[in-house]
Amino acid sequence: MDGIIPLYKPWGMTSFDCVAKIRGILHQKKVGHSGTLDPNVDGVLPICVGKATKVVNYLMASGKVYEGAVTFGFSTTTEDLDGEVIKKRILSQAFSDTEIDMAMLRLTGEITQIPPIYSAIKVNGKKLYEYARQGIEVERPKRQITVHTFERQARSVFDKINGTQTVNFKVVCSKGTYVRTLAVDLGEILGVPAVMSKLTRLSSGGFKLDETVTFAQLESAVETNTIDTLIRPLDHALKNYPHFELNADLWRRVQNGAILQRSNFDQPKNAAPVLALTFHDRVQALYQYDEKRVAYRPMTMLLTN
Repeated sequence: MDGIIPLYKPWGMTSFDCVAKIRGILHQKKVGHSGTLDPNVDGVLPICVGKATKVVNYLMASGKVYEGAVTFGFSTTTEDLDGEVIKKRILSQAFSDTEIDMAMLRLTGEITQIPPIYSAIKVNGKKLYEYARQGIEVERPKRQITVHTFERQARSVFDKINGTQTVNFKVVCSKGTYVRTLAVDLGEILGVPAVMSKLTRLSSGGFKLDETVTFAQLESAVETNTIDTLIRPLDHALKNYPHFELNADLWRRVQNGAILQRSNFDQPKNAAPVLALTFHDRVQALYQYDEKRVAYRPMTMLLTN
């Protein structure tokens, strides 16, 4: 079984939990996810099965869309509600929505982000959250991300009793973006501690929330032998690459990992950087153009036939 399952990840499960559960449902070992979602985040989590695990990186390369909430007035160790409160400041009055909008605008475009200490980013072969649990301080690597839009949704809500203010938002961003860190950074711009108080992933890997399937649907499909109706072809992850249908001769050569000339694909002077090669309408390999050899060489071999 090869393909992509646009899973709805429920709140409370880790991405690895989801992979393990699908392995059990499908009775298949080769299963992987395309981008970690924290336990307290729900939404779209594309799962790759079988040979589709080879296209995980291509799914992850696509942008992501989230909606959630940030609360001003306190911060936590994990930058979300799972952590311990480490800073608190009772707000005597609310920020105006205009002030919030201007601060959000400062967090759009190409920005530098420092991942939270409770994250799976590795430093010297060890995950950051492992250092955090041991109380070891370590320098976190900066990373460049792109935030296309970071916008307030509806009016913010001020809680006079608790001295907090909550803002619902929607963000469109590149892979590698930590939205909870965006929430914390938003608070820093406004001069108050902040925390991500809710988050749902609306889109990832080209799949939207209304296209996802639940564990219950997967279990039912296995029982009724209709699982194929819920699994998308691995070509979904490669749809942005030019496709070329191989003839029998070229297919034999591709199976042996041969380097192929540009003329084999009728490529113009400005050859496409990457081609998705198909046989019997199924993607078999990705070939990359090598300018030094003036030819195409294997990049990712799928060989789904």
